[in-house]
Amino acid sequence: MQNKEYSFSLFSEHTANGIFTSLLECNPKKLRPIFICIGSDLVMGDSLGPLVGTLLKQRNIRSYVYGTLNFPITAKEVEYARTYLKQMHPNSISIAIDAAVGESDDVGLIRILNKGLKPGLGVDKNLGIVGDLSIIGVVAGKSVKNYDLFNLTRLNLVYKMAETIANGIEKYIHFITDEQNQITNGTFGA
Repeated sequence: MQNKEYSFSLFSEHTANGIFTSLLECNPKKLRPIFICIGSDLVMGDSLGPLVGTLLKQRNIRSYVYGTLNFPITAKEVEYARTYLKQMHPNSISIAIDAAVGESDDVGLIRILNKGLKPGLGVDKNLGIVGDLSIIGVVAGKSVKNYDLFNLTRLNLVYKMAETIANGIEKYIHFITDEQNQITNGTFGA
């Protein structure tokens, strides 16, 4: 499959629907997804992934969610999580969610890619690729000391971004679950 990338502004009222549609296009076989929410609650800008994970858990979506504010998946756990998830969910598609730095004009963009992500790039870590698909929220502009920018990121931006991502994912999971139920019950297309 050729690489696809979708970008949406946090400040658009259509972003949650864009996330929903993009995830459908990136998962045409409609495999049951699992979510790997990467980051740390110790650094404001890096808390996007665990915050999304917490919101998804609170909404009781019908999917496995790894990485929350209470139990984050940080750089230390990424390699272990990647191995564990492949063994535990061999027939699922994994969607990694993480914060990122980008150009200053890109702050507030949410990107969906039909490939995994390399967590920690914003703070110069060289970790393996996680996920089959990825959702990246640009929370700060690039600088010489990206770690400092992560600390100076506004909670309001991170929280709104997490809510928007969770809204799109929730709609996506409901759609996939409803469609699978219709197929199982023999009512699909009736």
